[in-house]
Amino acid sequence: MSSSLLPKNLKIKTYRIIILPVVLYGCETWSLTLREERRLRVFEISVLRRIFEPKGDEVTGEWGKLYNDELSDFYSSASIVWVIKSRRIIWAGHVTRIGEKGGVYWVLVGKREGKISLGRPSPRWDDNIKMFLQEVGCGIIDWIEWAQDRDRWRALLNAVMTLRVPTG
Repeated sequence: MSSSLLPKNLKIKTYRIIILPVVLYGCETWSLTLREERRLRVFEISVLRRIFEPKGDEVTGEWGKLYNDELSDFYSSASIVWVIKSRRIIWAGHVTRIGEKGGVYWVLVGKREGKISLGRPSPRWDDNIKMFLQEVGCGIIDWIEWAQDRDRWRALLNAVMTLRVPTG
């Protein structure tokens, strides 16, 4: 990725086609904490830094660091965290419509068993869906009920995906 012999568009294609699918394998089921989201953003920025290299000032000849905002502008796709959240919300609709006959549904609505350790409980998948809907301004809806109706859920998803709310 840091080779100057490869053009940037080839590096971006390599990142999108080879690296991202490996990193995002199974991300629909992840229950991310803020720390994990930050680590994913750091990973993405480090890869983009290798792709876009430092910029040189033509007048002074000095090399300058590309800032995160500039890297995001160069790489026009959605951030890695936004991709994870959007895939998770799409998968949530599928899982909800499966109903009680599927084992995945019980993971979605199930309660923890056994003794729960002290401190803040680890985030559940359902909690992440609710937080995402609150981020995009749809926090007051009962998302499980909405997901049962495929057309209404798809309309909600299309509205959310066109927003592309920055998550960082």
